[in-house]
Amino acid sequence: MSSLAVVSIPNEILDPQAKKMLHSRKRLTRKGSGLWGWLLKNLCRWWGFLLAAGALFVLLVEVGNLSKDAPKPLSVGLSISNKKGLDREDSSSSIASSYIKKEKKNHLDDLSMPTRRVGGMTESCLKLLSQEEIKNLQFPPSANSFNVNIHYKSGTADIQNQNSEGIRTTNSFTGNQTMSERADSFEQVHNNVEVHCGFFSQNSGFDIEDDDKSFMNTCEAVVSTCIFGGGDVLYQPIGMANTSLTKVCYVAFLDNATFGTIEEAANYEHEAHKLGIWRIVVVHNLPFPDQRRNGKIPKMLGHRLFPKARYSIWVDSKYQFRRDPMAVLEALLWREKSTLAISEHGARKCVYKEGEAVVKKHKALPEEVALQLDQYRGEGFAENAIYDGHKALAEASVIVREHNPLTNLFMCLWFNEVVRFTARDQLSFPYVLCRFKLPHLKMFSVCTRRALVNALGHKHKAKQLEQVEIS
Repeated sequence: MSSLAVVSIPNEILDPQAKKMLHSRKRLTRKGSGLWGWLLKNLCRWWGFLLAAGALFVLLVEVGNLSKDAPKPLSVGLSISNKKGLDREDSSSSIASSYIKKEKKNHLDDLSMPTRRVGGMTESCLKLLSQEEIKNLQFPPSANSFNVNIHYKSGTADIQNQNSEGIRTTNSFTGNQTMSERADSFEQVHNNVEVHCGFFSQNSGFDIEDDDKSFMNTCEAVVSTCIFGGGDVLYQPIGMANTSLTKVCYVAFLDNATFGTIEEAANYEHEAHKLGIWRIVVVHNLPFPDQRRNGKIPKMLGHRLFPKARYSIWVDSKYQFRRDPMAVLEALLWREKSTLAISEHGARKCVYKEGEAVVKKHKALPEEVALQLDQYRGEGFAENAIYDGHKALAEASVIVREHNPLTNLFMCLWFNEVVRFTARDQLSFPYVLCRFKLPHLKMFSVCTRRALVNALGHKHKAKQLEQVEIS
């Protein structure tokens, strides 16, 4: 068996070049051994600190990513928007890390579609037809299946500010509805119904020029908004097909003060009474000193202002409507077999908690809210009212509806509550809904509401209201 012998060569035998190479190799070996040894020694000594530092770095990176995905605060648009948006395609994002797709800081003219997570899948907040299908949409045949005839009360009685029951009564525009008449109005859904619904007497206010009335009588469907008191900006609708402009009216109700701020706009068409897409209707002699209450007339009584209209979409002036109206009617009414669609409340489900929030934000007087909610509580109205499986509390800034006898009657009853109590219509909506039991109602989500409109906010913040006497 052979063995390997290790032979040591004396330095004297090596030539000078070989000696130099040998010494260099020994120095490198010693240097390398020292470096690796130093690293190993310090790694064993400081491994706990290094591990903690790495974990802290990962945590900081994750916090940074979350802050980037957080929704940005809403910005308020303070100028009249342009006419962008005709026949533009809606775009949907395939990425949604949260329930609602993050919104842009400036929402004006934004056509992007928000998304949500449902069952682990990402879907659009509003499922609309394709552009080609939208262009071919037509109104469905009229179905006269409601065996109800509504007669609107009228008269010339002398109206007092309050009645003997201590409840706010109304003016000549609304008539003096007694509490007994109020109770009867919820119970008399039969062939012939007589109800207060504004426009009670002649020359009672909310006067409109004849040529505007003639135009409004031609509308089969209408998108409407209003600005009274000069407090907001009129935002131009976007996202509609050209074919829809021939089928749907766009009407903005303004008072004289607001009209004066836009009349001199460069693109205002005086002869056509148009600003961009909006047909401007100037209202004279507003019946209420409170502009919020005046705004409820076009919001709730569209069936009285547009007597030939079959459908309407109401949009509060703090929003920019950004979808095709025919597509919205198809998605929220015709496809769902609904007659009224309204946005549910995103923050609360209890009307009494909502009353507390209204008072805290100075949007109504504490005495007014207490009077209204004490009335509801005394009638046994539930705190967390549920209607047809959904919470009854609505946000009510976007309303899509068919004009038929039942929805028209419902809106009359809702309007009567608003003029009797506070102008904050979200307090009265769940009460009227649960008591009237409106059929074919769709409460759509906040996600859907965000798909319908760009939130731009009111120009002025809510101010403390002036005190009024309440017994």
